[in-house]
Order: sequence, then C-alpha cells, then structure tokens
Amino acid sequence: MNNSNEIIVLGAGESGTGASLLAKAKGFEVFVSDCGKIAPEVKQELENNNIPYEKGRHSEDRILNAREVIKSPGIPETAPIIIALRKKGIPIISEIEFAGRYSKAVKIGITGSNGKTTTTLWIYHILKQAGMDVLLAGNVGTSYAKAIIEHDPKIAIIELSSFQLDDMFNFKCDIAILTNITPDHLDRYNYDFQNYINSKFRILQNQTANDVFIFNADDPVIQQNIEKFNIKSQILPFSLNQSASAMINNGRIIFSVNDKNFEISASSVSLKGRHNLYNAMSAGLAAFCAGAKEEDIFKGLSDFKGVEHRLEFVATINGVTYINDSKATNVDSTWFALDSITEPVIWIAGGTDKGNDYNPLFDLVKTKVKALICLGADNSKLFNTFNGLIPIIKDTQSMDEAVAIASSIANKGETVLLSPACASFDLFNNYEHRGKMFKQKVLKMKAI
Repeated sequence: MNNSNEIIVLGAGESGTGASLLAKAKGFEVFVSDCGKIAPEVKQELENNNIPYEKGRHSEDRILNAREVIKSPGIPETAPIIIALRKKGIPIISEIEFAGRYSKAVKIGITGSNGKTTTTLWIYHILKQAGMDVLLAGNVGTSYAKAIIEHDPKIAIIELSSFQLDDMFNFKCDIAILTNITPDHLDRYNYDFQNYINSKFRILQNQTANDVFIFNADDPVIQQNIEKFNIKSQILPFSLNQSASAMINNGRIIFSVNDKNFEISASSVSLKGRHNLYNAMSAGLAAFCAGAKEEDIFKGLSDFKGVEHRLEFVATINGVTYINDSKATNVDSTWFALDSITEPVIWIAGGTDKGNDYNPLFDLVKTKVKALICLGADNSKLFNTFNGLIPIIKDTQSMDEAVAIASSIANKGETVLLSPACASFDLFNNYEHRGKMFKQKVLKMKAI
C-alpha cells in the first residue's frame, strides 16, 4: 500500500528544491532523494523547512512507496529507479506540472531546439518593461514551483525543454510557442527523431480554442508534422518567406493578429541575424497576445540586449573578435552562428556528442572556417568528419589550450567562435561553465 501523502522529489537542483518547498507549503509529506551530491545551500534550505533528504543514493523501499514522484528533467528514463517506478505504476511528473496545479497565471510556454531561451527572455523583457506582473521560470530563470509559494503572477513565461514536456500531462499553455525542431538529444529518445518531435509537440496538449499556438512556418519538420496533431487553438505562424501572422515585407516586420495590424522596421531589431528575426517575430506575437501595447513591443524588440553565452561578444584583441556561443549545444545552433559571421572563422567545437550529424555544416565550413580547434575528451568524430574540409584542425582537452591555439592562428579581421555543437559534460559542469571559462581566458589575454 503506497504512503497516501508522501511526495518523493528526485533530484535536488533548482527544480527539485522548488518542488519540494511547494509540496511542503501545500501540506504534503516530502522526501528529497539525489543520487549525487547536494549543494550546501540546498541542504540548509531543506533543513530550514524540515524536509528530509538523502544524497549519494536512492532508497528504493521509500521511493517505491510514494503517492507521486516529481522528477528532475536531467534523470533519463533508463535510470534504474525510474524503471522501477514505471513498473510499479507510480505517477512521475515534472516540477512544472506540479507547480501548474497551484498557479492561475496566464502561462506562456516556449519550446524548440534553438532560440527558445532568447525568445523566452525577449518576451519577459517586453512584458516587464511594460509594467506587467510577470515571472520568468522553467528551463531559464527561477523554479516555477518555488516562485509561486509567495506570489502567483498574472503571467508566467516558461521555457520548456523536451525533458520537462515529457513529464507534463494536465498542464496547459495559454500561449504555446514552437521555435523550430532539429535533431537534438537523440540519445534520450532511442535515436529516433520522431520521438523527439512528438515530445516537442506536447506543448500543445490540453489547449482549447481560447488558446494560441505560435510556430515557425518556415521550419520543414514542423510543417511535415503539424497535421498529425489535433490542434484546437488559434494558430499564429511566423515566417521570413511567406504570408503569416508575423512576416517580413520590404524590410519591415508585419504583425497581424485577428483584425489588428502593426509593423516595425526589421533593421531596428536589436539582435542581428536571420535567427533573431524569427525570435523577434515570435516574441512580438506572444507579447501582443499577452496584452502588451504596440509601443511596448516596438521598444522591447529594439532595446533587448540578448542572452549570455548565445553569440555573445566578448572582446576584440589585436583586431581579432572573440564570440562566446557556448549555448550552441547542437548542430543547428552552430549553423546559425557560422551563418551570422562574415569574417574568416577559427571555430572552437566539441564536447559530448549527442548523435550529431555534421553534414548540414559542410557548406558553411568550406567557405568560412579557416581552422577547427577541437575541445573535448574525445575529438575523434570531429576530426574524422572535417578532415579534408578544414585546412587546420587541432586537438585540445582544456579551455586554456583551445584559446591559446585559436589566438595564435587568428589574424586581424578574423573571428574566434566558441560554438561547440555538443553538450559540455565531458570537461565542464554545463554550457554556462564552459562559456564563462572561455570569457575568462579571453579577457585575461586582453589584460596582458
């Protein structure tokens, strides 16, 4: 017989800690289990709230007696404890699903393989500047569960990864955004792209005719799959190439929602590149549907500063530009990065390969990349793929070495681009750690 009131939280990161605190605040018995380490500040917070926890293991006897389990998105389905829970039929949900039960906010959900963080932060920027009561949560920002303990906002802007969507069932996005779909995280989806596609489309579940679906009409994967899903919500496509609810015409972005039309010069958008026009269009549509005025959207699209670790300018040293694009953890993100740079590129790439197909990069690499600096524990796949396409290929296992070699190769007027196309977990804690290390090494070189 399952314990009738205990909720088990697997993972003591940002989402797990937030979920445990909300569950405690709602009167549940809570137990937090993390098979790894728990940060000292998290331990203190759990202890202050009388929440029991364990680290370095998962106690199956207790966990398999839960009424419900809230799982960290980083725990794969292949983890033994998850297999055991599934076998016993114990419900497993995400922190976002749990938080959604206790929030009356208008929920704007953003997912996609690329651009979702920029779009999420851009929407937040527009609505915050407009003076609206908004929360930034999910895969970026704070824990949704923790934030609503004290205050449930009018609007919650939530970046949603496929892993989070996989464990969401009754949650509904009032405004759902799908930026694009390209192969990513295939190691978590049995190397079946359709499984990943289906995961992304879960952002539409539970939507009604009163809700909105904003999507990239130029994305071939979305177009090939959209009719497979029974979409009940109002659809608002955006496009660079065709007529849509947000589109480009004569150098202007034209927004058309219901019977309301407004426009903005494409050149006034603060972030440059085609990918950022897509991000601006989706952010503008979402902000308008959330109640922002035209002048708020104009201002927000023109003065947004961008996202750390995403095509982030670091410095110019001896005429060489250094760009931090550590957030590019898949091939498609790196394609956009290379496409946006007009100067010869010294490209730093590598890390944990997620089943990457590098073929889409070949044309850009042939015309733009002068040298490839491989940065990873095992660089053999990068070497084998680009050997013969790129004149200079170097093997490195540290950021110190990668930046030093890149700077020795680069000439005035060229760009050193960190755009890994891979996850970071072989040499770094996460993409933020990788990006910060890159910036630190570059800025240290500038100070010399």
